[in-house]
Amino acid sequence: MMPGTDILNMVKSIIKYIGEDPDREGLLDTPGRVIKSWSELYCGYSKNVEDVFKTFDADGYDSIVILKDIEFYSTCEHHMLPFFGKAHIAYIPTARVVGISKLARLLEIYSRRLQIQERIGKQITATLDKYLNPKGSACILEAQHFCMTARGINKQNSVMVTSSLTGSFKNNMDTKLELMRLIK
Repeated sequence: MMPGTDILNMVKSIIKYIGEDPDREGLLDTPGRVIKSWSELYCGYSKNVEDVFKTFDADGYDSIVILKDIEFYSTCEHHMLPFFGKAHIAYIPTARVVGISKLARLLEIYSRRLQIQERIGKQITATLDKYLNPKGSACILEAQHFCMTARGINKQNSVMVTSSLTGSFKNNMDTKLELMRLIK
């Protein structure tokens, strides 16, 4: 879809605001490229969980299922700056399991929006709980935030870690410890 003139002019205004000349040769096509990049960066708004979340019979499996070290990219809703890192998503099935790629797709849907890291984890565990009714679900996110590394406090090696735990992962210390050992 071709962007409208209004949005192209808004991006040109931003370029002017930061002190650049949007009519400079190297910037002539920048507004269009920026808008095109937004369709990928914020594609989570156009995707629906129900469209990607297909479940299957667990066939008696009742131990931890984990997909770890899933890379993700998101945009901080406070500064509209990127944050990126890796996620570990786990659940303990009761009757249903989900195709493993669907866990990565779930992360992609929620991370590709204006976000805070804490909310992504809560959205993922809430979705797993809703569609799988597992004994427990978990989402641990480790990310570097440009609002910390490229501006403000300028701490380039800082990593924010958040967790959202439900059911057995939250209430059973042995299960929580097993999860922690598996994601190491």
